[in-house]
Amino acid sequence: MPSTRTSDITVEELEIILEPQHARTPLKFGGVVVESLPFCRIRAKVENGLHEIAEGWGGIFVMDAWGWPDAAVSHEDKQRVMQRTIDGYVHLVTTHPGPFHPIELFMALEDDLARISREACRAEGVAVEQPFLNALVCASPVDAALHDAFGNVNGIDSYAGYGPEFMDDLSRWLGPEFAGEYPEQYIRDEYLPRVPIFHLVGGLDKLTRDELDGSDPDDGLPNCLADWIQYEGMYCLKVKLRGNDLDWDIDRMIAVYEVGREELDRLGIDEMHLTADTNEMCESPDYIVEMLQAIRERSPECYERTLYIEQPTGRDLEVHDHDMRPIAALKPVIVDESLTTLDTFDRAMELGWSGVALKTCKGHSSDMLFASKAGKLGVPYAVQDLTNPSLALIHSVGLGARLHTIMGVEANSRQFFPASTSEAEKRVHEGIFSLERGEADTSSLRGTGLGYQMDRILASGP
Repeated sequence: MPSTRTSDITVEELEIILEPQHARTPLKFGGVVVESLPFCRIRAKVENGLHEIAEGWGGIFVMDAWGWPDAAVSHEDKQRVMQRTIDGYVHLVTTHPGPFHPIELFMALEDDLARISREACRAEGVAVEQPFLNALVCASPVDAALHDAFGNVNGIDSYAGYGPEFMDDLSRWLGPEFAGEYPEQYIRDEYLPRVPIFHLVGGLDKLTRDELDGSDPDDGLPNCLADWIQYEGMYCLKVKLRGNDLDWDIDRMIAVYEVGREELDRLGIDEMHLTADTNEMCESPDYIVEMLQAIRERSPECYERTLYIEQPTGRDLEVHDHDMRPIAALKPVIVDESLTTLDTFDRAMELGWSGVALKTCKGHSSDMLFASKAGKLGVPYAVQDLTNPSLALIHSVGLGARLHTIMGVEANSRQFFPASTSEAEKRVHEGIFSLERGEADTSSLRGTGLGYQMDRILASGP
């Protein structure tokens, strides 16, 4: 039945803008190193039921290294498949009959996204199927642009558009127990004024000033963890571990803690939180259990400051169907790469995962549903990064500021891709791109849509 809500939208136009970007320093996670990749911007033009027209924007890195880390397929082939998937999804959205709410559209096209992902592989002669997670990365900037445009065309903050005036209730996607409930019940009415930011300590990152040498960039930014903490006062640190070198991982966690604690003491900041991420490299949960027990014995304070463990084992929960309760008995264990659909959410809970990681690169629409489900079940969740620069960072920090996260939001593009954000974006959202005592100031997130203030950004020049 066609919608009678005048707020629902039809898509008039979608523009794809791909921009090659190069890392300031290599980003290592799991078994990969990222040095360059495209950033995808999407400009959406929509019309609501009152025949009002507005634009919206979204953006994300086209990061196959995270969404499709299969060494059997070359980076170049993966990029071609992803770009074809983006093209296919844009065509799918622009030809889909409206009107609709953005969440309704995203969920309606879930199966079609999987189909065009398979078709993209065949068209590019790639025999290995693109993971659905990677297809979500391709669709996510379109989804973000539609949520931004939805708010702009209706003259509202996009997060105000998740109640009964604007959409069907959650039972449509989450089951009868959500009858009469809406995402607005599970999100904040306003942005938190300040949001703690997790700084990424990559596998190749230098920790101390003694490690610096002539190979480090000379661009005014810090080149080791100690200097980054003095520069921005971050008290939340996400540590990338190897997952297959126990002694190295134990030493690394403790070393990061010790460097962080020393530098934060100098700044008079007592608060400190660590998280650990092996990016699926562990063969079983036993590895993390042994690591945590060793850390607790060698450095009780490091263990105490460890907030949670992120995705230690493989992402396919049917193949890697480990019982995660032994880890959860020590520290919360958060599912990330495995979380792609509502079914994988349920499967993770069955296997004893403690909570979930939300990411804008999996779709803003999905995040609204995941956050609602987690909120009702009392499941903790985090907002993680995809090294989001530019509009993607503004969006992600805003998401973290509207949700009830375990702690803040990860944001590491300022470390690895600072040049991928325009000077205009930095001027308008200075408090997001320049931290103070480890936190982002969200006061610039205002106006309609996702709070980008795109009119000011465009008027402010390059």
